[in-house]
Amino acid sequence: MAEHGRKIRRVRSEQKRVSTPVLILGFAIVAGIGYVAGAFNSHLYGGFNTLIGKSQLDLSSVQATYQSVVDNFDGDIDKTKLVEGANRGLVEALGDQYTVYMNQKESTDFNDSLTGNIGGGIGVEISLRGGLPTVVRVLRDNPAEKAGVAVNDVVTAVNGEDVQDKTTTEIVTKIRGDAGTTVKLTVYRDGAAKDFTLTREVVNNPSVYGSVVDGVGVMTISRFDEKTGSLARALATEFKTAGVKGVVLDLRGNGGGYVTAAQDVAGIWLDKQVVVTEKKGSQVTDELKSGGSPILNGVPTVVLINSSSASASEIVAGALRDHKAASLMGEKSFGKGSVQKIVGLSDGTTLKVTVARWYTPSGLNISKMGITPDTTVVRTVDDLNANRDPQLDAAKAAL
Repeated sequence: MAEHGRKIRRVRSEQKRVSTPVLILGFAIVAGIGYVAGAFNSHLYGGFNTLIGKSQLDLSSVQATYQSVVDNFDGDIDKTKLVEGANRGLVEALGDQYTVYMNQKESTDFNDSLTGNIGGGIGVEISLRGGLPTVVRVLRDNPAEKAGVAVNDVVTAVNGEDVQDKTTTEIVTKIRGDAGTTVKLTVYRDGAAKDFTLTREVVNNPSVYGSVVDGVGVMTISRFDEKTGSLARALATEFKTAGVKGVVLDLRGNGGGYVTAAQDVAGIWLDKQVVVTEKKGSQVTDELKSGGSPILNGVPTVVLINSSSASASEIVAGALRDHKAASLMGEKSFGKGSVQKIVGLSDGTTLKVTVARWYTPSGLNISKMGITPDTTVVRTVDDLNANRDPQLDAAKAAL
């Protein structure tokens, strides 16, 4: 397996008015999210001929290329795939990794990932680390955990097929399948390849869960979906009823989600205060504030973040720190400071397009630089494999 010893080839990243890099769950979430709004203003009409709408694009050269293909190509021509490829290429040419075109299946998978309802899977979250598709979270009581798949395993093959040149969406699609069927996963760990044969199970993972231990409430949010705000508020109410002396908000490995969900979660601590400001260029396009009834206002809180905490996670962390409602602990966050809008196209495909940059209440845009925690605590691979969590231990101690 020496070929896997070299740096494994970079897999393209995909991220959803979404604000994520959205993490992709191997049982399946896409990385990357914000809130869905707006409608596509232009429609492709008559094949490749003309783009009608607010602006027009002369696609006559594309039509000419297509005609040359028809006249000369020795083989079958799938027009549907050609149109899909043209759409994908048009969007990729923008050069923005967070603006992507998704075909019908990718669109369906993406929508399912936002709810955590993704059918049969193995229960892992996969994201890019150093350009490599890496397991960033193993969900409890699911096939991957039971078989021994570990955080930081680099996924190299699925069912014997090399996936080094595949996108995270493509890898997730290959891993998922009907419950009761099997999938072979090959990972690279500690300089060697390891194979796992896993039986898929139905994975429907809630975005919020938690507990109270020694007077401290621990709230873990794995993504920001449509139910996150209500689930987090219900758990916060339980914390308040239990009389907790402090709260740990764990956003590690959370690749983001709907901006409105981040707004709702921040409102558990903040009372009608600015959560995030959106700008297009230098112009402010939106300013989102928290609602009233901040259940945990004034309760000492530590927010845990790491390199996989992105987008909506960074919005919440930045807002709580800027308003002095919480301190941040862990490792520097991912650094995604843009907002995407989800546009459903007429043929069942989807466009996820960057529409704005977001800024914390203090005016910081964290693109590429991430958010540095107030207290840096590292969780090593050895800690992960030994099921040690010095970050959570330090947060509890601080409270």
